Amino acid sequence: SRASDSPQAERRLPPAVIPSLFLISHSSEAPVCPWQLCGTWVWILVAATSVSLPLLQGWVMYVSLTSWLISLLLLLSYLLGYHRNSENWKVLQWCGLYHGATAILYMSAAVLQANATINSELDINGPLNYQLNSAASFFAFLTTFLYILHAFSIYYQ
Repeated sequence: SRASDSPQAERRLPPAVIPSLFLISHSSEAPVCPWQLCGTWVWILVAATSVSLPLLQGWVMYVSLTSWLISLLLLLSYLLGYHRNSENWKVLQWCGLYHGATAILYMSAAVLQANATINSELDINGPLNYQLNSAASFFAFLTTFLYILHAFSIYYQ
């Protein structure tokens, strides 16, 4: 008997699907944007502190809120299918440029937030502000890392 007559030879394996944590899920059930979730924690934690350095933490709030809103608009436009309606619009390349530029802005915000954390270490308001600022610094650097990974993942597609 020939090998092609066997049921195992006729059975085809589905194409390999490589899951990516750093890309928007292509199913409408679970759009995943980890950079957006971490960015939300940045501005929530900064807003919870008593701002002792308004210029530094104002920039952190501006970067985190602006990038959060733009990412939300990009996510909504993706979910509504606007990327399919235009033949000339290179969505993935534009999003890669956006995420790369946002990673640079987030890096500056994370460094300024780390500076605010160092300055709040001996704050008269107690250790709560220091802990909140430390957590905001952690999430700012994590968000920066996620934006960088997403920009590179788009570039290498």
